[in-house]
Amino acid sequence: MKSNIQPAKGKLGILIPGLGAVATTLIAGVEAVKKGISQPVGSLTQMGNIRLGKRTENRNPKIKEFVPIADLNDIVFGGWDVYSDNVYEAAMHAKVLEESLLNKVKDGLEVIVPMKAAFDQNYAKNLTATHVKTGTRYELAQQVMQDIKDFKAKNDCDRIVLIWCGSTEIYYETSAIHETVEAFEQALVDDDKLISPSMIYAYAALKMGIPYVNGAPNLTVDTPALVELAKRTNTPIAGKDFKTGQTLMKTILAPGLAARSLGVSGWFSTNILGNRDGLVLDDPDNFKTKEVSKLGVLEDILQPERNPELYGDLYHKIRINYYPPHGDNKESWDNIDIFGWLGYKMQIKINFLCRDSILAAPIALDLALFIDLAKRAEMSGIQEWLSFYLKSPQTAPGLPAENDIFKQLMKLQNTLRHMMGEDLITHLGLDYYQELVDTL
Repeated sequence: MKSNIQPAKGKLGILIPGLGAVATTLIAGVEAVKKGISQPVGSLTQMGNIRLGKRTENRNPKIKEFVPIADLNDIVFGGWDVYSDNVYEAAMHAKVLEESLLNKVKDGLEVIVPMKAAFDQNYAKNLTATHVKTGTRYELAQQVMQDIKDFKAKNDCDRIVLIWCGSTEIYYETSAIHETVEAFEQALVDDDKLISPSMIYAYAALKMGIPYVNGAPNLTVDTPALVELAKRTNTPIAGKDFKTGQTLMKTILAPGLAARSLGVSGWFSTNILGNRDGLVLDDPDNFKTKEVSKLGVLEDILQPERNPELYGDLYHKIRINYYPPHGDNKESWDNIDIFGWLGYKMQIKINFLCRDSILAAPIALDLALFIDLAKRAEMSGIQEWLSFYLKSPQTAPGLPAENDIFKQLMKLQNTLRHMMGEDLITHLGLDYYQELVDTL
């Protein structure tokens, strides 16, 4: 497959709907790394290694040296937001990064001014938008496409990717307008309110053959119509919902419990969060979207229908509470009731004081770089190999999601090996010992 990958030449434009805490932390972080001020900790593309061949070969290059991903110096950022603050102002308001750090990269942030957003108050009732486009759904999609064309020309970009870093939209399920491309396009013309703002951005990108990543639990590209459009335009898509904080811990711990056949009777999770995302999730309709995304993780990993003795009575409860004093510093508590040999009960308690955007920023960077790689490798449609980064991975119809983070990592790494014509690694290891026996 290696011969099919186009080189990462020229500039890569990363356009972001939602220049809030996550996006500004990402942009400021990349600027800081480029200046040598900080290290890109948490980014697999920048700091991760990948094993190639047998262990005895000792080949473990950096991923960025193994696959042809875009260099950070070739990235240009832009985006849309419901507020007119430039990225420096928005980052100062988000209060994720220290003012001293932001001032060191101020010049690179001030020049990034958001374009007016495609927005519908019904999808994020707790936001008071002041910087929005007007028109029907169809007209908004056309305006977004023009924004992309103008940005690409102005910044002399060779390629563009879109990655949603906006707020969680209200919960709803697919309807007839989401079933086919033709029905969806007619609904755009009809200004059908069942087309969310995030779908407008996704449609605009996919219509132009531009990769799209959904960083929130919104429905967006997880619909037959937009999956089909992605295939028609040979465009990769990935979703949904950045895997940060509490869910990251679940996808690390739950596989370990399952691996040891330890039972789980209950898992209670609660969070406090005070940033814009917390404000939006304070509305029950928006929280429902997040709850569905978070609830599926344990069931997919533990598979109670296959292991009823261990997980058949699992009680899983999730709460998110808006708490402004914490800002972006999300705090989560987990109480896990487990049982072991002969049914004897035990407990695990986790108190994770994390920084939501600090965890999300490197995920957003990696997804943008990898989805661009996928496009250049002529991969289209759902990119399940990127589920490593996502809370509710999008899969082909009828295919169960894989939420075990270790299996997700193996899938990601083997996909990269496949791209570059390297042998896939199973970790069987018997060949080392068989070869030794054969030489005796």
